[in-house]
This record gives sequence, structure tokens and C-alpha cells, in this order.
Amino acid sequence: MSISLSSEFATAVPEMAVPWEAAEVAEPRLLVLNEPLAEELGLDPAWLRSGGLRFLVGNHAPGVAQAYAGHQFGGYSPRLGDGRALLLGELTDAEGRLRDLHLKGSGRTPFARGGDGLAAVGPMLREYVVSEAMHALGIPTTRSLAVVSTGATVHREEPLAGAVLARVAASHLRVGSFQYARNTGDVDLLRRLADHAIARHHPGSTHLGLFEEVVAAQASLVARWMLVGFIHGVMNTDNMTISGETIDYGPCAFMEAYDPATKYSSIDHRGRYAYGNQPIVAEWNLARLAEALLPLFSDDEEKAVALAMEALGTFQERFEQAWIDGLRAKLGVSGDVKPLVKDLFTLMHDNHVDFTSFFHLLGKAAAGDPEPARSLFLDLAGIDAWLARWREQNPDADAMSRVNPVYIPRNHLVEEALRAGSDGDLGPFERLVDAVTSPYGERAGLEHYAAPAPQDFSATYQTFCGT
Repeated sequence: MSISLSSEFATAVPEMAVPWEAAEVAEPRLLVLNEPLAEELGLDPAWLRSGGLRFLVGNHAPGVAQAYAGHQFGGYSPRLGDGRALLLGELTDAEGRLRDLHLKGSGRTPFARGGDGLAAVGPMLREYVVSEAMHALGIPTTRSLAVVSTGATVHREEPLAGAVLARVAASHLRVGSFQYARNTGDVDLLRRLADHAIARHHPGSTHLGLFEEVVAAQASLVARWMLVGFIHGVMNTDNMTISGETIDYGPCAFMEAYDPATKYSSIDHRGRYAYGNQPIVAEWNLARLAEALLPLFSDDEEKAVALAMEALGTFQERFEQAWIDGLRAKLGVSGDVKPLVKDLFTLMHDNHVDFTSFFHLLGKAAAGDPEPARSLFLDLAGIDAWLARWREQNPDADAMSRVNPVYIPRNHLVEEALRAGSDGDLGPFERLVDAVTSPYGERAGLEHYAAPAPQDFSATYQTFCGT
């Protein structure tokens, strides 16, 4: 099969694209292939399973390592970049959209610093299952095309089997990309990068208009995360896209019992990226993007700052609107739901109620059977009073079933699947993918995938970056 990849990013900003070749993989072995996505990209799944394996690990043609900077846990690093990743180029999909094909775990690059540039099977399977679940939930995200075993040993706390993930995105432009360009002091580079982003994502927009679009996209994205209990875990500026897609599923997880302070990342010691902090961090990251773009807004710095502040000032309102609209849908009601939501979340927090289970079972209450949802609470008087107020708004059970998932990548199930997959048994992983990529509506035999984690698991669970 002949593959035609364009190099629009490398052509637009060659200063930020280091030509590089992936590490040679002598005996690649396919672990998982996303056949529907392959077909969407115009790639033959049969070819990918055989002769195309070299393509999936980057041994078909050279790519480029992208340069970017970033604030990591608030501290600025002027030179990060693709330390273990490669942009192979851009594909045009069946709908005529340009999409990046990108690898993770493909070996050291000039940005690798002290890292080995490799990835282990477990973290790559994690990104596959969580990103595909997010896609099924209707949340903008990078997509996973394939995970391929390399046969290499990756040395972390213990020796692990190596793998490469092939993923697809509208682009891999990040807030950190603009921070890098601005840090060079080359306004022409910054302008070319912004023009490339506009051409890719918002044709015809101005530079200020680009920023306004990113603010809107990120406000919507973070609201959507929180409506399903998703915690990104490492919202550094190099992990925030210009496209408004979720990227880099490292220490990510889904909240179990409702608590805004929930965090699972082993390195997030102070809870900077906890569930309830995500809108605050997103707005902070966008302020860093505004700072990077200031020279393009106006030659008058004072005017540029005023324009940036006005655009950034829309974030909170946009987030709040998306959040409240989403909660109306989850509750199946219209009108003013803020008092209802405030009291519900207090009850859920005080009673340690599982977030996903409650909203799914609340749909049964709307259909006439309140007991499953009610049974999640110790404070029966409190939830009964709340349910009575909620019923007065005539909730729509059918509408609720379309937005409240039954199956998400529950943390204990993900860990079980990754352990088995790392040991060569992909059965649990495949069954989990099947469950979470059709998340709405109960299916017979999948009760295990809807159940919360055991309490002893949740109390000690941590996630790791996987680097």
C-alpha cells in the first residue's frame, strides 16, 4: 500500500521540527489495531496487520520531533519537545480533514534529555482504552490507531515490555508550542506558527480570533471532562492543545466517589490538577497562551494586553454555561438547576457516592424506580427530600440515558486489563474496550464493568506518568 503523508507543520515552522528517525524495531508485533479509525484514515487494516507494521512503528519513513516549551506544575521549562515521540506527518481522512499521525515510544530524540525515549506496553494500552472511551463519550480527543510491541525491554522500577503507540489528532499544536516560539524572540516564527494554526483549525480567523476560539474550545472541553468525572492529572501547558482535543493520557483517571479534591497522580502532591481545580488551571494555561501571542494582537503592548484580557475574560462564563447545560442534561431537566445541583453535590460528597453510578441510576428514578439511586446514600431523608424536589421538574428519563454513561474506564478495571496485557493476555483489555466504546445503555453480562471499585482499591489508588 502506498502512503502519502504531507509535512505541513515542518514546512510552516522548520525551526520547530527536527528531522528524525524512529528507533528500528526488528520484530514488531501488533497488540491492538483500531480498524474503524484505520478505514476512516484511508488505511487498509489488512495491510497494517502485515506489511504495515513497519509503518506503525515509524520505520517506513522519517518524521520530525516537534519543539515546544511548557509550564509543568507551574514551573517554566523553555525546551521540552517530543522526547520520545515523532510526528510522521499529516494524512487526509475520508472527510477531507487533515490529521496528524504521531508516535509515542519511538526512541530518543534531541529533546529526550535524560530519558530513553521508550514506552512500555501498559501506559500505551492505557492511552488507547481511555482515549477511545473519551471519543465514545463525545469528548474531543486524540485517537489511538494502534499499539505495537517492539520486543525491547524498558527499564523503569522493573523491566517492562516495550511498545509504540500510533495516535491521530487534528494537530499536536499546544500552548507550549506558542510559548517556545515566543521565547525565541522571533516574531516572524510566532506569526508563522499562528498562521499555521489558523489554517489548520480556524481558516480566515485573525490572531486574536484564534485565541478566542481556543478559549471557547478549552472551556467546553474541561466542562465535558468534569461532566463524566474525568481527571486529566497533568494539565501542563504542553498538554493543552490549540484544537481543543484531550491529549496525553498519562496519570489520568475517572473520579469514583464525588469529591472535588480528588486526585490520583503520584506526582501531584499538592492537588494542583485535582478534579475541581481543572477549570482554574485551564484558565491559567490560557493566560500563558495570551502572553505568548501578545505581539500578534497589537503593536501597542497596552492595547494587546487589553484585548487579551477581554478574550480571556470570557472563559469563566463559557465554562459555567457548558457545565450547567451539561448538568441539566444529566438531570433530565430544564430551568435553573443551580440550587438543585449544589445540594446534590453536598449529599454526594457527604455520603461518598459514586459519581458515574449515581447519574446512571438516577435515570431509573426518572423512569419510576428510585430505589437503586436512593440505596447509594446513608442519609435517606436527605436524598428523599432532594428526589422530591427533582421530580417536580419532570425529568426526562430517555434524555438522561443518552448522556449518562453506564460504562467508563473504571480505574480498577483499567489496571486489571493493563496488568494482563503486559503479561501477554489481551482478553481483559479487549473486553474493557468493547464495554467503554459503547458507554450508554445497560448490556447483559457487563454488570462487572458498571460496578464501582472496591473501597480498599480506591483508598490507595495512584496513577503514574508512564515515562
